[in-house]
Formats: sequence, structure tokens, C-alpha cells
Amino acid sequence: MKIAMISLQDNPSTALHDPDARGRRRHVATLSRELHRLGHELTIYTRRTDPRLPEHVRVDDGFEVVHLPAGPARPAPQEEVVPHIGEFAQCLSSRWDTAAPDVVHAHHWISGLAAVLSARGTAIPIVQSFHGLTGGESAEIERLVGRGATGVVATSGQEAAELARLGVRRSRISTVPWGVDTRLFVPTGPTTPRTGRLRVVATGDLTPQDGLDDLIVALTAVSATELVIAGGPDRRLLDRNEEYRRLRALAAAHDVGGEVSFLGHVPHSEMPALLRSADVVACPQRHASFGVVALEAMSCGVPVVATAAGGLAESVVHQVTGLLVPPQNPTLLARALRALLGDEVRRQQFGIAGQDRVRIRYGWDRVALETGRAYHRAAGPEVITTQRGAEPVYARMRRALSGDEGAPDPGVPTG
Repeated sequence: MKIAMISLQDNPSTALHDPDARGRRRHVATLSRELHRLGHELTIYTRRTDPRLPEHVRVDDGFEVVHLPAGPARPAPQEEVVPHIGEFAQCLSSRWDTAAPDVVHAHHWISGLAAVLSARGTAIPIVQSFHGLTGGESAEIERLVGRGATGVVATSGQEAAELARLGVRRSRISTVPWGVDTRLFVPTGPTTPRTGRLRVVATGDLTPQDGLDDLIVALTAVSATELVIAGGPDRRLLDRNEEYRRLRALAAAHDVGGEVSFLGHVPHSEMPALLRSADVVACPQRHASFGVVALEAMSCGVPVVATAAGGLAESVVHQVTGLLVPPQNPTLLARALRALLGDEVRRQQFGIAGQDRVRIRYGWDRVALETGRAYHRAAGPEVITTQRGAEPVYARMRRALSGDEGAPDPGVPTG
């Protein structure tokens, strides 16, 4: 199958060899590599962010990356790129006039909008992955992209339910989780140095949604335990981060400042050693689309205490691979941490079960296979194509982008 991946804002060309690459960028690159191993032909289309970049780059992992113009040839925030989606879509359309792919897979709504617009008036099936719905100002565009796509891949059952509430037909939704590199995240190997105390490790982007404040409050009821937090900016720049300053002050106010350490950004390649150093990995997020860190910890044989939020509620099996607690409940979070930290045998049992679960359910080979099935499902004759009945959707997309109910956005192709 000839597959076109659209990753407008996240250039995956070096992701598999970049120790700092995480998130959608690494996901798209890894998925493309695994699909290539299954015999598919992959081309990834992304925005040119450097005028020196060649238009075509052949990646050793089996796929080609094509850099297309869309606004300034430099890294730019999303709001600066949105007005240039039409330019990107026109470039795609011109290419597909002569060499159409069998299926298009778009990642994030900004890529999905370009994909759906570029396939206007054709029968090219569009598969959309939001990787978690943004909501807010983007909610209307997400709804229109979801309804305009031929099929949508959700990362969890909760995201699938959210998509259905947006008006996406359930028959068009496939649920395929993010994958885990089970060759990198393994129980044996180097570990980050630690003290003689029990250790809880948590990660996050240092935003309130991470729930790290709940974890710090919970730590006050857990004795002889250190909390190591990874994520956010480089360690040298942490003092500039408002959430870091708030969390540091919170820890000091609760007399656990000496038990909490912040590592800042940790490269992807160093995460297995950090996770292996933990007695328990805590995931206290208030909302989580996928729960990837929980899965990576489980793949390393480390038990998890997580909130039953979003994808975490599906990744972690309560009383089997870890413990689940309600979000924003430091009391129950502390109780779960004490229960696991005080029972080494139980931690070992959960660790073994977690490793088995990730290997069987979340390995990239299975994720790629299920994604391929979603492509075939979207390309099947029983699914409505992007051509049929699409004009009202495109018109609403133009109005949503421009904020003008009476005129199309000039950055979006209308012909």
C-alpha cells in the first residue's frame, strides 16, 4: 500500500536517531518505519523549516520525507503556521494529481485540515489521528476535520468516545494505542544513581495538568521516600519556568523540599535508566491521552501508580500492573504509594505483569499491524469517500479558519 503521512508541524526525518525526540515526532517516524517493515511504501510530508533543507530526504529507516513550503522557512508556532495551511494543501494536491497515494494518514488537526483540503474532489481516503483532542479554540476545526476524514484513529477508548460526541461516526473510528519500544525499555540495564531511600519517579511537561502538585502533597504522607521529577526545560533553565517555581515552593511549604528533585529535560535515550531506578513510577495527570510513560515504565518492569484519567485508565490494569486512583486526590494517591512501596513482592508481581502486557499489546509491530487494518478499513468500498457530500464540510472549515461566516479564508484553496 502506498501511504502518505502528513506531519505538518513535526518533522520526523531525524527523530529515530535524535535522543531528544519524543511525542508525535517520534511516533510518526517509528510508525512509518514499522509500516515499511510490513511492506508498505511510505512518504512523509512536512513543512519546510529551513531553506537549506532539500525537498526530498531518504531516511535509512525505509521512508522518504518531503519538505513543502508553508509560511516562513523556519520553526514557527502553530498560530503562525495556520494561515499557510492552504499553501501546504495546494502543494499536496498538485503532487497527487499525478501520483495519488492509496491512503493518507494525517497527524494532529493542523495536518488533518491540510490533508482533507488537498483531497477535495477525489476518492483518496483520509485517516486522521488527533493524538488527543485539543478542544478550546480548536474544537470546531477538530470536529470538522474528524467528520471530513474517511476514518479516524483514536489512541484510547476515551478519545473514541470524545470523537463520537463530536459527531464522528463510530463506524469510522478505529482505536489503536501508541506503541512502546520494547527493545529500548527493558528491565535490565544501567540505572540512574540513587540514594538509599525508596524512589518514586514522575515525568511531565511542568504544566498544572501534570498533577505534580497532588503528588508533592501526597509525598508528605509517605515516609523515607524521594521523588524525582523529569521533564520541562533544560535543568539550567528551570528557574525561568513558572510551574517549576510553584512546585518548588509547594514542596518547601509542606516540608518535603529536600525529598523532591527536578531533573529538567531528560533525553528519550536516558529515560529507561531513570525509570529502572524507580521503585514506583507515578502518573498523577489530570488528563492523559495515551499514558505512554506508564507503558514505558511497565515495559521496564516497574509498577505504576496512576490516576484513572484518559488513556492511563486503559494502560494500567488496576491490581495487576499497578494501582489506579481518582485524579486530584492526594490522600488516595499517598495511600496507593504506601501500599506498593511497603510491599516488595507485590511490586515485583506488578512489574512482571506490566512487562508482559506491554510486550503483547503495545509493541510497535502490533501497533503498525492494527494501523494498517485501519487504512484498509478506510479504503474499503463500504466507507463514504472524502468526495461524496464533502462540500458543506469544506465550506464550514473555511469559515472556521477565517472567523468570517460570509467569506472563505484566503489561505485555503477554494477552487
